[in-house]
Amino acid sequence: MNAIQHTVESLRHTFRPDQVWPFLAPENAKVNVDKDIILYVEGLNLSFDGFKALNNLNLYINDGELRCLIGANGAGKTTLMDVITGKTQCDSGSVFFGQNQNLLNKDEAEIAQLGIGRKFQKPTVFEEQTVFDNLELSLKTDKGVLATLFSRLTPTQIDRIDDVLKIIGLAKHRFMLAGALSHGQKQWLEIGMLLVSDPRLLLIDEPVAGMTPDETERTAELLTSLAGDRTVIVVEHDMEFVRSIARTVTVLHQGSVLAEGTMDQIQSNKDVIEVYLGEQEEGATS
Repeated sequence: MNAIQHTVESLRHTFRPDQVWPFLAPENAKVNVDKDIILYVEGLNLSFDGFKALNNLNLYINDGELRCLIGANGAGKTTLMDVITGKTQCDSGSVFFGQNQNLLNKDEAEIAQLGIGRKFQKPTVFEEQTVFDNLELSLKTDKGVLATLFSRLTPTQIDRIDDVLKIIGLAKHRFMLAGALSHGQKQWLEIGMLLVSDPRLLLIDEPVAGMTPDETERTAELLTSLAGDRTVIVVEHDMEFVRSIARTVTVLHQGSVLAEGTMDQIQSNKDVIEVYLGEQEEGATS
């Protein structure tokens, strides 16, 4: 082996594709869920030019549960997700991941590294890449230049991608370009892109918008299957879909929690009925 080959091999072993360097990882990255609560949101406030987007919001999510957030446009659902993931800074309050990880003093990358993944409403896949390549690009690896240059998938990583392909129902489409997938399949692929990084908490925004009935049913099965090993928070306007997946529903209104309970309890809640009937009447007279 000549000197150049020796150097290349040394770099290849030094910059392992499955390694996250210590200086990139958050300190004390282990999440403490001894009290079975994975997300604590307390006294959260945020205003935009005088508009109270979040108003003393309190929310607690149990480890491993599937929670649905509902509410009219402007109720604070997306803003809440923005604060949890570090995209937006709040005015006051606290957000903890487990008992020991203060999310308000971390940036977006650090929060993602802790194990919080977010899927937006519109799928953002790499359409010119295959389904498999999309998942490979989403693996939690060192993204440095040299590490990427010499990266090779390990057997463990290949197995991980294969497992995710089965979970999202795209195993037969692994070599298809992502741009050729249906809308629903793109949504599943993006969920898969989160899953390969093995998150503890998934934030999913309107996953069934624009889906066919069959795709909606498959998505309900997918999200239900994820809960338990992971915690899943779903923001959705389709009430039939919410009923099909949620054990607990949280209703947001004007930046605060208006009600919380099962879907039957929510639909019979006087405050919820009054708010939504008032909005419907206002819309009818405007």
